[in-house]
Amino acid sequence: MSEGVEELKNMSGALEISVVIPVHNESGNVENLVSDIAETLDGRAYEMIFVDDTSTDDTRAKLVSLKENFSTLRVLGHRENAGQSRAIRTGVLAAKASIVATLDGDGQNPPVDIPALVAKLIRTDAPENLGLVQGVRAKRQDSAWKKFGSRLANTVRQNLLKDDHSDSGCGAKAFKKSAYLMLPYFDHMHRYMPALMKAEGYEVEAVPVSHKQREFGNSKYTNFGRLAAALSDLRGVLWLRKRRRHPGGADEL
Repeated sequence: MSEGVEELKNMSGALEISVVIPVHNESGNVENLVSDIAETLDGRAYEMIFVDDTSTDDTRAKLVSLKENFSTLRVLGHRENAGQSRAIRTGVLAAKASIVATLDGDGQNPPVDIPALVAKLIRTDAPENLGLVQGVRAKRQDSAWKKFGSRLANTVRQNLLKDDHSDSGCGAKAFKKSAYLMLPYFDHMHRYMPALMKAEGYEVEAVPVSHKQREFGNSKYTNFGRLAAALSDLRGVLWLRKRRRHPGGADEL
């Protein structure tokens, strides 16, 4: 059994990890993703929460049908399209565990990396204020054009935010639910979680993760669209960080 697996077990039967996956038009990917998560976390105290952001294909129907064979699967469906960050937030708010792991719904984040992310977060010698373990894609399986766009966006982000993380857009993450709920919500916030966590006083660590080629469907983002959104978002994150004030803790009197 790999290091950190025992920590995922809870002898009382309470859930210790919720895996949240936002999806939109990922009909070809969800069955394999559900199956791979179940295989990776078999025997552990977990749930997987797929949040369908109003897919126009049969993603939602396929997920609902999978519930018959996967007892740990929960499916939430937005009534209106709200974006990836809101889908993640919907899943986190519904999560029953205190530890949350996220993966992108396109199947490019292999679930096999979840135990390592969680083990890093909950290890006995972890800093008390460790809030997030961010995955870093060691060998990205994307087109050269897409990798160029990501490198450009990461370079701009790091130069402005100084968050010390080279791949904050990677969907593979593990974090404490309580820490996440302290963060301000805005569209695309999932791309800035290391900077937001640090602004709130949490420590952030990184773990190398694997990456697969997309098998089905198409990316929901373009380089130009991602960069345009990033420039707007960065201004907002800088403003939020500047305006935050910390009380240094609170004492009940």
